[in-house]
Amino acid sequence: MTRPVLPPSQRSALAKRHLSSSAPRALLLDLDGVLLDTRPVMEKAWREVQVAHGLDIPFAAYEGNLGREFSDIMRRLGVGDAELVHETYETASRAASHLARQFTGIAKVLHAFAAADWRLGAVTSKPLDRSLPLIAQLGCPFATVRAPSSVGCSKPAPDPILLALIDLGVDPSAATYVGDMAVDQESAARAGVAYVHAAWGYGQPIPPAPEIAASPQELLQLLRSAPPSTPFVEGSLV
Repeated sequence: MTRPVLPPSQRSALAKRHLSSSAPRALLLDLDGVLLDTRPVMEKAWREVQVAHGLDIPFAAYEGNLGREFSDIMRRLGVGDAELVHETYETASRAASHLARQFTGIAKVLHAFAAADWRLGAVTSKPLDRSLPLIAQLGCPFATVRAPSSVGCSKPAPDPILLALIDLGVDPSAATYVGDMAVDQESAARAGVAYVHAAWGYGQPIPPAPEIAASPQELLQLLRSAPPSTPFVEGSLV
């Protein structure tokens, strides 16, 4: 993938983050397509849904909406009985969870961020009971995992990112969110945090062109050079 050439104002966006070397910094990451390659799991689960519920919607249509909560995806795809479909999908996903694989180098990079005193968190639209076992595969010190809940709205709302930052005690100006779908980019923008697009994931960025990391190793190189910023003073869940 060819990295877009960013105008100076956008190229310097990440370079203006973070308060000081002593202020807490947060790295938040999406799960599917960023931390773990779960496409084989999702494809198998979607095939089960197609058979059990007589749906002819291709997996590509489902995948194009990744990052959103399942009920939102079903609404966008025009699928009724979303709760029953979700039950089928959940059962099949758990049975196929062994197919998930870490992206090359992701665990090593996360440990490097932790060693540099970054506070780590995951922000995902996957239910918490399925997210935690997958995240545990990485063996990394995640201080918070935010998934769909009764508190706030799911992506593309800023709520889960802001709630994760509350958990971590980190100002949005000192945080970066790494995602791979347009919905991730929108959520980060609405939360007022820097966004890096994981080009090793499943989706494409949207305008305005964000910073792009071609690999987890490049993500580490990109953020290592990010100097301080000014604090985010006002903000609330929307």
